[in-house]
Amino acid sequence: MRTRFAVLGPVRAWRGGTELVLGPPKQRALLALLLTEAGHPVAVHEIVDALWGQDPPDTAVNVVQRHIGALRRLLEPELPARGESRWLVRGSGGYRLDADPDSLDLLRFRELRQRAAKAAQESEPAAATELLIEALALWRGPAASGIAPEVRSYPAFTALDGEHLAAVKEAAELALEAGGGLGARVLVTLRQAAAQHPLDEGLQARLILVLAATGHQAEALDVHRTVRTRLADELGVQPGPELQAAQQRVLGRTQTLRASVPTGSGEDAGEEDLQPAPAATVRPAQLPADLAAFTGRRSELARVRELLPPFGEAMSTVVISAIGGMAGVGKTTLAVHWAHSVADRFPDGQLYVNLRGFHPTGSIMSAAEAIRSFLDAFGVPGQRIPAGLDAQAALYRSLLADRRVLIVLDNARDTEHVRPLLPGAPGCLVLVTSRSQLYGLVAGEGAHSLTLDVLTRDDAREFLSRRLGDERVAREPDAVTEIIDLCGRLPLALAVVSARAVVNPSFPLASVAAELRESEDSLDAFSGEAPVADARSAFSWSYQLLSPAAARVFRLLALHPGPDCSLAAVASLAGQRIGQVRPLLGELVRAHLLSEPVPGRYGCHELLRAYATELGRAEDGVPDLDAARRRLLDHYLHTVHAADTVIAPTRERLQLRPHAPGVTVPRLPDQAAAATWLEANRSVVLAAIEQAARHGSGEHSWQLAATADLYLDRNGHWQEQLAAQTTALGAAQRLGDIRGQAHGHKALGFTNGRFDRWDEADAHLARALELFAEIGDGIGLARVHRHCAYLANRRERHEEALGHYADASSLYRAAGWASGEAYVANEVGWTYILMGRYEDALKECGRALAAHQRTGDGNGVASAWDSLGYAHHHLHEHDRALECYEHALRLYRESRDRYLEADTLVHIGDTHRARGENGRAALAWREAAAILEDIGHSEAAQVRDRLRDLAVPDPVPDPPGRQ
Repeated sequence: MRTRFAVLGPVRAWRGGTELVLGPPKQRALLALLLTEAGHPVAVHEIVDALWGQDPPDTAVNVVQRHIGALRRLLEPELPARGESRWLVRGSGGYRLDADPDSLDLLRFRELRQRAAKAAQESEPAAATELLIEALALWRGPAASGIAPEVRSYPAFTALDGEHLAAVKEAAELALEAGGGLGARVLVTLRQAAAQHPLDEGLQARLILVLAATGHQAEALDVHRTVRTRLADELGVQPGPELQAAQQRVLGRTQTLRASVPTGSGEDAGEEDLQPAPAATVRPAQLPADLAAFTGRRSELARVRELLPPFGEAMSTVVISAIGGMAGVGKTTLAVHWAHSVADRFPDGQLYVNLRGFHPTGSIMSAAEAIRSFLDAFGVPGQRIPAGLDAQAALYRSLLADRRVLIVLDNARDTEHVRPLLPGAPGCLVLVTSRSQLYGLVAGEGAHSLTLDVLTRDDAREFLSRRLGDERVAREPDAVTEIIDLCGRLPLALAVVSARAVVNPSFPLASVAAELRESEDSLDAFSGEAPVADARSAFSWSYQLLSPAAARVFRLLALHPGPDCSLAAVASLAGQRIGQVRPLLGELVRAHLLSEPVPGRYGCHELLRAYATELGRAEDGVPDLDAARRRLLDHYLHTVHAADTVIAPTRERLQLRPHAPGVTVPRLPDQAAAATWLEANRSVVLAAIEQAARHGSGEHSWQLAATADLYLDRNGHWQEQLAAQTTALGAAQRLGDIRGQAHGHKALGFTNGRFDRWDEADAHLARALELFAEIGDGIGLARVHRHCAYLANRRERHEEALGHYADASSLYRAAGWASGEAYVANEVGWTYILMGRYEDALKECGRALAAHQRTGDGNGVASAWDSLGYAHHHLHEHDRALECYEHALRLYRESRDRYLEADTLVHIGDTHRARGENGRAALAWREAAAILEDIGHSEAAQVRDRLRDLAVPDPVPDPPGRQ
């Protein structure tokens, strides 16, 4: 069974098609070191130096030997106790990991680089560039990312970063020499490297030249200005000859381009005239609400305020503040409070994201998810967001260039979790909170570190006074002092205790102190972070006061994968009716063990969730917890299925097994309710797909992904679709479920096509055809053929599309699926429109209309009317086109299909524009844009572009009484 390794990014290993779960951090770091030196023995003393630095423990050599044994068992579980390992070999006073370019990405990278060097020597720059592009595509982040920063600083790892940087520079030089479209293909990687090495003049010069060569002259000059400023501010030097030469080449090219384009002024354009147009105009304001009862932290606030220049002065660098400390100490509260106090200094907006770096269920928000949420906040259309993390990060940094934005990155896991989210140009403030000490962020990015301690005694007393009232606190000063001490002055513990006292105003504070004193610790997972034991006592005390039913709900809520959940989801977890759990949730909210950020949705602090997790393991047992998790996943699977059925009632879909007893599936009466539920729970459904893949059998994972497929695609959530379907496909593969694999490949093929990634799309769809054929699923085969046809039309391969549609129609006919045949007929008609065969299109779409009318498929009838209108429009039969569109519009409104309603409105506007009725066209397009913006679809930007091109004022409304 083949074993493969990766070290150009996170350290990973696969045996066969299964990724291996690596052990503790030191074991992972050891594997990374051996991979970095693959084929060469690494002495034991070198391993000890890399893993422990200057202060290794006395048992270091024994620990290394144990980790070597564990790695051998992991890589070759069938290896006899004293057998000779294929991969890990002892010799020359150390250990050697044997690999080849087919099994290790690093060796493949080096092989491709050598081939590129040879091609360059033979005067073949294009071939050399292609090889380097292939080599750089192997990198998934900094080499050996994910291991401890102090280990990753070992020279063997930093040398790999140097190899990557050298390859980027070589690719840029060869792309410039080769010309053609190669410059654009290296630009994303070049931008990423330049952001990570802002003072590398050679790298920045290459970025400037490639930008200019690919038509980004204004951005090239902007890069030069930024580097020039940074060199002056940080090093006190001027740009060297290489940067100066790059600037002069760009200015010469720009003047040549300007000379060929008439200008209004007739004057030469200077560097300052070539500012890039902003890619987005939305001003995000994402900060959570400031805490009204914010207390203390005066010295900490004074320190962070010193990071900003005096009011009115520009920030010459990106200012990064890393706020660290134990759970519950108030990192987020401080960050949000400070952010609100300085928000007026950042006129271009505020971004906020909870990265969930220490979420007990492991549902950490990836950098890709966070960047996508920021791009959404800036209003970037979905179709303009590139597929890869590096490309997305480059677009994100481009949006921040020349903007002053405040960014709060809350609850980060580690430095690598944060790095892709950092701006690349000065003017922005970044606040990062984390339970980890972000050494890498301080060392590599110049972040200012602030570690929060517990409150001072005076601040803790003020904390209680703000919540309990000055009079009550003054009445029992000794009890207040004891409460402060027993809570360890931890803000979260004090908040829980004060909530109990507020709800029971007749309780003496002395009794509160006595209950705390008598409590026992129960959060062993946090025993290393004193004084969290006192916070644990507060949680335990609050928990013991709950009714048994509320306590059970609290324990089960730890199983929920998302940041918050609905009433129906809690009911499903508990296996009870909504009416039974509603008062229990109210009890938890009043006890401050749960929050209700919006009506009907519930969440809790992660420390409390961790506490609930431990309680569940101790009190409920594995069978009960597994049953609750199954009910929760059944709730989401069957509710997504119900929503999909309401949205597209005649569409082929999975047949699910009945859900477990006790599961609540909310009633979704219409498409609006279904779409609202899906949008409100989208992040939870995506997290459930991930959780089901890791902790369940895998069946829920792929079925959830397959059922949410239509919604994610239609609403433009294509990046999320890629991630979800990739996870689901992996789960189906581990399960050996052919049907699940077929659905995963089908969705991934179509979504890759959305991003014009044709090779990946074709490969996935071809595999889907094989798998659906293997299980004899004709309906699945037909849907894949329709996907193939759609993507063929995207590439103007219309004859190929017609062939796929013919196959799909035959498969539907054999299965007796009349509605499917009718949809294919309509899509064939659309293909004829694309081919200019409008009369043929009318025949096919008319046949589809009649078939849908016979089956009573309202959405199918509407789609056929829309296609007929489109054909008439191209025949210049505009009156007839508008009649058809009106039929479609009425049906879409009746069925509450808002996306297709907007699509038809766009077509109506197009026809009015063709008739010269610009005012009517603008009305239709404005209505379409409003709908698309309301549902968050990326196509809204395209409609707004139509309106800008039209450039007509708002029409005067008709007088009352006119139709």
